[in-house]
Amino acid sequence: MNAYRIFKRIAACLILVCCTAGCAGSPRPAEAPPSMAGYSGTVTLYCSMQEEEIQAIKEGFEAKYPQITMNYFFAGTNKVLTKLATEMQSGEISADLVWTGAPSDYRKLKENRYLSPYISPQAININEAFMDEHHYYIGGRLMSAVIAYNTDLVSKEDAPRTWDDLLDPRWNGQIVMTDPGSSGSIKYFVGALMNSPAYGTAYFERLRENGCMLESNSTATHLQVAHGTYAVGICMDYIVSNMEEAGEPISFRLPERDTVPIYSPMGLVAGCPNERNGRLLYDYILSKEGQTILTEHHLHSIRDDLGNTPDSIQTVLDSRLPVNEQEISDTMEDVMDRFDSFLFVAPTLYLILQVLPIFTTIS
Repeated sequence: MNAYRIFKRIAACLILVCCTAGCAGSPRPAEAPPSMAGYSGTVTLYCSMQEEEIQAIKEGFEAKYPQITMNYFFAGTNKVLTKLATEMQSGEISADLVWTGAPSDYRKLKENRYLSPYISPQAININEAFMDEHHYYIGGRLMSAVIAYNTDLVSKEDAPRTWDDLLDPRWNGQIVMTDPGSSGSIKYFVGALMNSPAYGTAYFERLRENGCMLESNSTATHLQVAHGTYAVGICMDYIVSNMEEAGEPISFRLPERDTVPIYSPMGLVAGCPNERNGRLLYDYILSKEGQTILTEHHLHSIRDDLGNTPDSIQTVLDSRLPVNEQEISDTMEDVMDRFDSFLFVAPTLYLILQVLPIFTTIS
């Protein structure tokens, strides 16, 4: 056992002693795995991941704890966070656990006191890079932004190998990505590149000049590539892998350098109606059983003791783009303002703009 894990065990014990003594404001201590007795009712998860994965977690959790019903609300990150903020401001809170795409959002949730600290007994198996130092949130899954391509239109050999390859004129008008205003994962990707001296604002300006289009949500983006509307796209690895497994003509390439791994955090909602069940779901998602469900859907596990597919965590981390999480969080509003200034166009609007001059001429 390494020194860090020993330290975490000691820290958890100290917190337990403090809480027993009545220390105010301390996070919930790690507890022994609960028995079935006394657990019943509901638990509600607000989440931005694909519904197929949420359903798989729901089925596994309810099979393990049949006396608890897991409800969920799923949507794009911004919709999830807006709904949560509305509930927090009104005091009518329905969510017990929130699980969305980007760490930068959770810094704001923590600052706004929307989260309740909790140390899960499963945290001992999780890399410290994927958790908040004060235990307000922790990574529940790991995914990566990748370059997807339609396999009917592009061979693996010809697919772009780096983010810079997307600026090649050969891909002009053949690139699509999700609007970062609706996707927390892509928003994080944009923030990471814009804050990097190697890319910055200029990269997205050049990407727009090369005809990159925006889709309103992640599902639509991936479908546009799979259906051949666009040859390539900035996508998420696990969504592409699920579609590829289902027989869709889509695959992806992990960039040869400057990968953007994204650990998708989750946290207990402050003042939630079912905190005990919320902690139980939190622990289940982080457990080997919960993480195995995610790896079966091509997500990476954030546990140290569980294999990852399709690429190991270390492979992704070794080639990752250097990022400063605090800087991304602090500059996100400015990043989004700069991105919006490039006037990326949605495909539907693009068609309207193409047809409009015809109607103008006729009239």
